[in-house]
Amino acid sequence: MEEVLEVITWAQLGIHNKPVGLLNVDGYYDFFLSFIDKAVDDGFIQPTQRRLFLSVSNARDLVQNLEEYMPVQDDVVARLHWETTNQ
Repeated sequence: MEEVLEVITWAQLGIHNKPVGLLNVDGYYDFFLSFIDKAVDDGFIQPTQRRLFLSVSNARDLVQNLEEYMPVQDDVVARLHWETTNQ
């Protein structure tokens, strides 16, 4: 779970603008997603950040959702411009 949350943090910081796809077979991630939803309800996570988690129970729909994902810019979190330069 630490790695999943790290990738979400990178998106929040503007390092990338990709979602995290969870293949939720037989409800494996239900508890985790409920925890995230509770954090949103309690104000610890912005609703726009919750949209970074894409979760479905079959691979075909997950791939389709990942392909159709459109990033949502969060007005609260300042976007950083991450750039590397060759010197």
